[in-house]
Amino acid sequence: MSKEKYKYQFDSSLGIMFKYYYGPITIDDIISSWQFAINNQLIPKETKGFVLDYREANFRISIDEHEIIADFYKNHPEIFGKLKTAVITDDPHDIIIPILIETLNEGYYSRPFTTFEAAVDWVLR
Repeated sequence: MSKEKYKYQFDSSLGIMFKYYYGPITIDDIISSWQFAINNQLIPKETKGFVLDYREANFRISIDEHEIIADFYKNHPEIFGKLKTAVITDDPHDIIIPILIETLNEGYYSRPFTTFEAAVDWVLR
């Protein structure tokens, strides 16, 4: 049995949905994990933002696939439209994907971070 690639944790005191990723992550892992959360109503109505933690993962995503993630965010304004999405990775090779997604911010707000504290702080501002 393979290790779980992601888990969700909602912190009700902060109003933040944390999503932790593990191991090699593909574009399908990212999209399917969001679809799972949406379809199973795992995102509470009181969510103020998202912190996506990739520090224990690594991207197996080609550079041009960042547009698929940006399009997914744009196509789900009911989830991402008014909320901030902070992406944490401390791998210099992986930071490029969230940087590229941020350049396409349109109808959603995302930003890359290298520390947990900075990501949480930005989401709560």
